[in-house]
Amino acid sequence: MKYVDEFRDGKLAQNIARTIAREASTGRSYRFMEFCGGHTHAISRYGVADFLPANVRMIHGPGCPVCVLPVGRIDLAIGLALERGVTLCSYGDPLRVPASGGLSLLKARARGGDIRMVYSASDALSIARANPEREMVFLAIGFETTTPPTALLIKQARAEGRNNLSVLCNHVLTPSAIMHILQSPEVREYGTVPLDGFIGPAHVSAVIGSRPYEHFAREYRKPVVISGFEPLDVMQSILMLIRQINDGRAEVENEFSRAVTREGNRKAQALVAEVFELRRTFEWRGLGEVPYSALKIRAEYAAFDAEHRFGLRNTPVPDNPACECGAILRGARKPADCKLFGAACTPENPMGSCMVSSEGACAAHYAYGRFKDAEIVAA
Repeated sequence: MKYVDEFRDGKLAQNIARTIAREASTGRSYRFMEFCGGHTHAISRYGVADFLPANVRMIHGPGCPVCVLPVGRIDLAIGLALERGVTLCSYGDPLRVPASGGLSLLKARARGGDIRMVYSASDALSIARANPEREMVFLAIGFETTTPPTALLIKQARAEGRNNLSVLCNHVLTPSAIMHILQSPEVREYGTVPLDGFIGPAHVSAVIGSRPYEHFAREYRKPVVISGFEPLDVMQSILMLIRQINDGRAEVENEFSRAVTREGNRKAQALVAEVFELRRTFEWRGLGEVPYSALKIRAEYAAFDAEHRFGLRNTPVPDNPACECGAILRGARKPADCKLFGAACTPENPMGSCMVSSEGACAAHYAYGRFKDAEIVAA
């Protein structure tokens, strides 16, 4: 298959691995965080870490939008369905994220809540059209990739006078989270690891472009390479990061030039800017309150803002104390470090959000890495 098989070629992977081993200086270590959950999945699925020398380490970051959604925001959605009697529309993965009181959206549906899985924002609009007598709320989550469809949903709902539809907005921003990891004393107190560079997200960068990363590459002297999702993309990006560090450079480079430009998708950016504005702060699982890291619906579209319509206020709720999800999202722990992993916590019975989505570090490691852990223990 053109443009897929070429990026999964085993011989090319071995060639890149040999180049990485040759160019990675034995006198130092290289610690790179892949921010995007898609990269985490690819690294686990294709065994990319097995191709790297011991002094090159990949660290999982908070790049899974389902994983970083805090408990309190899920509680708001459950409250709308069970206490306000609304019909709640959600993508599939958030339905299974553990919330307060042993609940999840899926369990709330079993208790009688009208909670429906949708595949797109436009599906929520179709449901609202078909049920004009019902109050509908779309649970919008995701990074910059999924924000334009939500903006379009809100514009279409206003154009149609669709007054039975509103949006519970949880869209978050990638560059703000990366900067928070690098500079926040609170995050350092929670526990994190030193980082030498970042594998930049692909889908997000197709929307916002590569330019937003230039500031912290320059200010914090951390190189960034925007990478595609195939194993050879990731390996080539790791090599590019190693070369930057060896040369003493800290720049933004674009390995994924077949889909990402410096300026990004300006039409999508304009649509988002028309409907949304920055929140002053937003809670992330594992990172706490992150300034200017999320979006809210502008006052001109307040009629379609579920927080405004229902007077919602987020209340921070602590995670399960036995779950290491927050530390895993910061890169301070690995999935296998959690005592719940693979025992009490599995994809069929997730105790934390990192085990829910296929982009979550725990779910990816459970699918592709736990057997290797068992082999190491047996040896």
